[in-house]
Amino acid sequence: MDEEEKSAAMPRVTATQETLDLIETLRAKHGALMFHQSGGCCDGSAPMCYPQGELMVGEQDRLLGRIGGMPFYISASQFEYWKHTQLIIDVVPGRGGMFSLEGPEGKRFLTRSRLFSDAEYEALEPVE
Repeated sequence: MDEEEKSAAMPRVTATQETLDLIETLRAKHGALMFHQSGGCCDGSAPMCYPQGELMVGEQDRLLGRIGGMPFYISASQFEYWKHTQLIIDVVPGRGGMFSLEGPEGKRFLTRSRLFSDAEYEALEPVE
């Protein structure tokens, strides 16, 4: 298995089918999207969804992967905390973060996680 296949086989971030369906609904309404794993403050630690380019990504943000074809970023400090886990983006009923696009849909994105096995972690490509 080459490096690209390893990375595709074990993503650092993935999404449930319900999440993928909501991403498609939001993409149809707003165009290309982007996600950022919030590190707390006003909206807790929810994954936030924005129109692509609305949130300025800085040098301290890391591209963790893509869900539904849309980029998913995390801050370097949050990545250090979560680097041993796979983030699983799910959807639950309720109001999302006040700045996140899914709020009017009556749903909110939620991050679940699971620890990578030692073998899975060793197979991951580094995040830059």
